[in-house]
Amino acid sequence: MNALLKQKILAVCAHKIAQKGPEVGLSFYAFFANKNDNPELLMEAAEWWIRSQRLDHFEKALKIQRLVKGLD
Repeated sequence: MNALLKQKILAVCAHKIAQKGPEVGLSFYAFFANKNDNPELLMEAAEWWIRSQRLDHFEKALKIQRLVKGLD
């Protein structure tokens, strides 16, 4: 996974958990603005989320953090 995407995912997860608590759910769209300003990064996130991890549309932010941190 691209280092920029990894950093972005971890930052968004941390922010959402701090804001809404440990049960907050996210979709991969949470990591992007409401405009398609970086389609390559969006597709990388979608590929990882859907094909590589086979995640549901919404998943717990804590689960996503663990998965991304496990990529080290």
